[in-house]
Amino acid sequence: MKINISRHHLYILLSSLFLLLFVLLFAFLILIPKGKEYRQKRVEFQKMSAKLQKYQNYHDKVYTTLKNLQSKNRHIITAFENKFDANRFKKEHKNYFSSLHLLKISKAGQEDGFDVYEVNTTSSIASPKNFYNFLDSLNKSDWIIGVNFPIIFKRKGELIASSFTMKVYCNKEDSNTTASASKAK
Repeated sequence: MKINISRHHLYILLSSLFLLLFVLLFAFLILIPKGKEYRQKRVEFQKMSAKLQKYQNYHDKVYTTLKNLQSKNRHIITAFENKFDANRFKKEHKNYFSSLHLLKISKAGQEDGFDVYEVNTTSSIASPKNFYNFLDSLNKSDWIIGVNFPIIFKRKGELIASSFTMKVYCNKEDSNTTASASKAK
């Protein structure tokens, strides 16, 4: 029995077999192994993406807290950057005292990265209420000031003489290099 297949059909049949063989070899030798690798990398990527999202959420939470604290405490932050000026201090707080004298400002050292200055103060006040008003105004001043105990009050006629020591806290000049670099720009 003679099979009568035209040459054209034979070429189509051979090329179809070649293409089928090529597709099968391509699928089993390249696609399937790469597919397994792809699934492994996709699982690894999902784990990394979940970690990144967790850290991003933490970063956003901390950043929001930082911005809230900076906005609430802007006055305090700027107060640390101001240098203490004794004449300006006297002008701002002279209305609380009959007389106000600041003695030598001496650098007391450093505490937790801040320069600390000690200021000895003697003053005369009409009533203790004036002194308490002065202490309240220190909280709103342009400097970070701590009044040290003991505060000595002595009656001198109609006035009360007070003597106390204050510590003034300032940032060190070179402690915040990023802020000074951004100001220079």
